[in-house]
Amino acid sequence: MKGPTPQNEYLPTEDGGYQKYKAAGKLTGKKAIITGGDSGIGRAIAILFAMEGADSLIAYLPEEEEDAQTTKKKVEEYGCKCYTFPTNLKQKENCKAVVDKALEVMGGINILVNNAAYQMMQPDITQLSEDQWEHTFQTNIHPYFYLAKYTIPHLKSGDTIINNASVNAYVGRPDLLDYTSTKGAIVAFTRGLSNQYVAKGIRVNAVAPGPVWTPLIPSTMNEEAQDQFTSPMGRPSQPSEIATCFVFLANADSSSISGQTLHPNGGVVVNG
Repeated sequence: MKGPTPQNEYLPTEDGGYQKYKAAGKLTGKKAIITGGDSGIGRAIAILFAMEGADSLIAYLPEEEEDAQTTKKKVEEYGCKCYTFPTNLKQKENCKAVVDKALEVMGGINILVNNAAYQMMQPDITQLSEDQWEHTFQTNIHPYFYLAKYTIPHLKSGDTIINNASVNAYVGRPDLLDYTSTKGAIVAFTRGLSNQYVAKGIRVNAVAPGPVWTPLIPSTMNEEAQDQFTSPMGRPSQPSEIATCFVFLANADSSSISGQTLHPNGGVVVNG
């Protein structure tokens, strides 16, 4: 199945068209780490951050180097710097290396975006292998802990951490049991970490996207699931629509928000 063309800089309009995101310099001078920044939501975040004036270091799997270079080129078109760091974040040593590299090349960190994730459909718990369960947790939640742990000593009041969760943590999607479980852990991790640091002026929030058409979808879902990949709005979201939430949480517009989760999910009503 061929899905919609992913949009990174353009937002859908009511008439079915697109309009370019209107930046306002809200992240001028900021420096961000973005994991999984090579494509999909991560790429859109890096591009919108650049449109708002932020440099970034994107971390990604080595096999995604070509995609990462595409992101880097687009970020640099907006006059910001983009540093690439191919690595496997399943190892905590690599998470520390990402932070160390960000400090070396950017001279500081203001925003940590934990975004990298893995999913693979399995219809029943009896068919979900122990290896896949462990791989999903090692990819989707353990690096969030390590990256936050190694980044926080370098953050100051006004800086932020934003974790990418999922609507699946709220609706309990049955054929993505391991992925759904990690996304629930991310929501809880966000709340707990926020309670540790909100009094110090460091805000921690999450975004829980609904269906978003990214390269992850055709590579991990069968055709039936792709055909049903929609929302109450009648379409999946665009990566750009999710990235705007990250921009909001990364700048002072959201100065009174911490420990919360935003829900750009196409109109799915969830119990937060």
